[in-house]
Amino acid sequence: MGREFLSDRLATTGLVIILILLLVALLAPFLAPDRDAVYGISPERKLQAPNTKNIFGTDHLGRDLLSRTIYGARVTIIISIIAMGSALLIGVPIGLIAGYYENWVSNFLMRVSEVFLSFPQLLLAMALTVALGPNIKSVILALSITYWPWFSRIVFAETRFVKQSVFIEATQALGANNFRIITFHVLPNVLSPIIVRTTIGMGYTILTAASLGFLGCGAQPPTPEWGLAIAEAREYLPKAWWFATFPGLAIFVVVMAFNMFGDGLRDVLDPRLRISNKKE
Repeated sequence: MGREFLSDRLATTGLVIILILLLVALLAPFLAPDRDAVYGISPERKLQAPNTKNIFGTDHLGRDLLSRTIYGARVTIIISIIAMGSALLIGVPIGLIAGYYENWVSNFLMRVSEVFLSFPQLLLAMALTVALGPNIKSVILALSITYWPWFSRIVFAETRFVKQSVFIEATQALGANNFRIITFHVLPNVLSPIIVRTTIGMGYTILTAASLGFLGCGAQPPTPEWGLAIAEAREYLPKAWWFATFPGLAIFVVVMAFNMFGDGLRDVLDPRLRISNKKE
C-alpha cells in the first residue's frame, strides 16, 4: 500500500507540500524574517515592490508580506484542523447511528443532513458568520456546522453496506451488543472513506475560510489571513500586483496539495477502485 502511494508522484508532492505547510505554521515565529512587521505599521515603506529586504514586498500599511504570509499559514491550519475535527465529531457518529439503525431516528438524522446539504456551503457559512459576528471563532463554527453533513452521508452509506456483511451477522449471533458492533466492527471498516473525505475536505475548508475572509465575513484586520490579504489588495491592483499575488498563490498551492494527497489516498485505500484500475 505504501509503495502504491509513493509511486503516485502527484500524491507524494501533495504530501510534501502539506508537511512543509505544517512545518511553516509550527515554526512561524522563527521563519518570519520580520516578526515586528506582522502587525506593526510602517507607512514610510508601504506598497514596496519585492526587494532584497522584503522578498514578497510590503502591503498598504508597510507590513512585510512574507512574514504575514508565513503567519497566515498558522491561521489557516488552526481554522481547518479545528473545523474539520469538529465536523468529524458531529458527522461520523450521526452517520454510524443512522446507518446501523433503521427507524424514525435514522430517517430524521438523514433528513436534517439533507437540509444542510441543500444550501451551498459558502452561502450558509457566510450567513452564520454574519449572524455570529465576523471573526475566526465564527468561521470555525460555521465551517463545522456546514461540513458535518458530508461526513454523515458518506458514513451512512458505508455503514449500510458494511452492516449487510456476514461477519456483522456472525457478531450479532454471538451476542455482541450494538455499541460494541458499531465501535469495533463497523467503524474500522468505514475509516477509509472518512480519511479521504477529511484530506479533501481540508483543502475545501481552507478555500472556504479564505473566501469568507475575502468577503469580509471571516478574519478581521489586523489578522494575517490569506483571504483577508487578497481583499485588502483589491484597491491597489494592478499596480501593487505582489500584494494579492503571494497570498493567492499560497491558497492555490495548499488547496491543490490537499486535493492531490486526497486523490492519492483514495486510490490506495479504496479496494474497489484499485480493482477497477487493475482491470483497465
